[in-house]
Amino acid sequence: MKKILCYRWKAYNYPDVIEAFRANGYEVSQISQKLLSYEVNEAFAEKLRALIRSGEYEFVFSINFFPVISDLCEEEGILYVSYSCDAPLISMYHQSVFNSVNRIFLFDVDSVGRFRAFGAENIEYLPLGVDTKRLSRQLSYPSPFDDSLTELLSDSISFVGSLYEKNSYDRIRKDLPPYLQGFFDCAITAQAMRFGSENLLDDLITDQTAEKITDILPFEKSDRSFATLPFVFETTSLGFKAASVQRKTELKQLSIGQSVLIYTESDTSDMISVTNMGGVDYRVIMPWVFKESAVNTNFTIPNIRTGIPLRVWDVLGAGGFLLTNHQKEMDYYFRDGENIAWFDSEEELIDKASYYLSHEKERKSIAEKGLLAVKNGHSFKDRIALLLSRL
Repeated sequence: MKKILCYRWKAYNYPDVIEAFRANGYEVSQISQKLLSYEVNEAFAEKLRALIRSGEYEFVFSINFFPVISDLCEEEGILYVSYSCDAPLISMYHQSVFNSVNRIFLFDVDSVGRFRAFGAENIEYLPLGVDTKRLSRQLSYPSPFDDSLTELLSDSISFVGSLYEKNSYDRIRKDLPPYLQGFFDCAITAQAMRFGSENLLDDLITDQTAEKITDILPFEKSDRSFATLPFVFETTSLGFKAASVQRKTELKQLSIGQSVLIYTESDTSDMISVTNMGGVDYRVIMPWVFKESAVNTNFTIPNIRTGIPLRVWDVLGAGGFLLTNHQKEMDYYFRDGENIAWFDSEEELIDKASYYLSHEKERKSIAEKGLLAVKNGHSFKDRIALLLSRL
């Protein structure tokens, strides 16, 4: 049997992807180690090098791209295959992205185009997926919810995920000059009012502004990194803050006159009209939340320019009804009002949430068609089979 070596970290979809490799005829060995640096880690490199030199493996695999793995694979002459679940990947803005052994698969078309424009080769588009067989098996067991919670979910709008209240922008805002506080606050508010692929935060920071930020947030990078301070700040600070503002604002709006449940470990003390149900186990409990909720919501972080995030596939794969912001790539796979529902504005979000809450038969029909759509060619087994065909 063909064998691969997988570096495993805490990505939610790792078990499903590993199982997909096995379903495609591969034996998977795994190595796990916390990487304090994505670029240099001698202890990890030595462990990985010894495994590679055993000659057992066809290629090394990881979810998301790690420069330290790519460089070592380049040195040892073995393929390095990575498949993203985040966008953009700051770790890819590194000279190792040009290594000849790389086979990089990104779920966001915009990100593929950006790296190809840089001259990086062997980068292809591969959307995320879902293991519907695993979810079907999980949902065949007795429900973990009692009757009262099942009834509550059946009348509620649900959101599962982070509110990003612990973001770097909030940590440094007080140290910014007042005029920059106002400038960034306005940009964040404007971005939070947009849904989908329109990102107002791109190219927002001038060289002069970058100098001011550097005084407050020192920016260090290696000689091999080509990530700039403006890009990193726009993505990791402003992007996450905009997502936080948007999610909190829209969930509070939805909770006016309607039951809204949030499954999160985030602080919701400033959202008195919503019910925080606490964190939820991804593999065991979350599918039941998606299946039993009347309306599941998704708000894609603006850093994902065009791609479909994992939450969308997870909700549909569990047979749940999904109301999501519209992403450009959804047009290739789904139809609004047929197997999914989407919105492009706050007004449309509120109107559709209210409509589908009161039209149970219609939303259940959409959910059934959504499940059928993802079963038909969008499993991780299908994705990995396509990935393997492109190596």
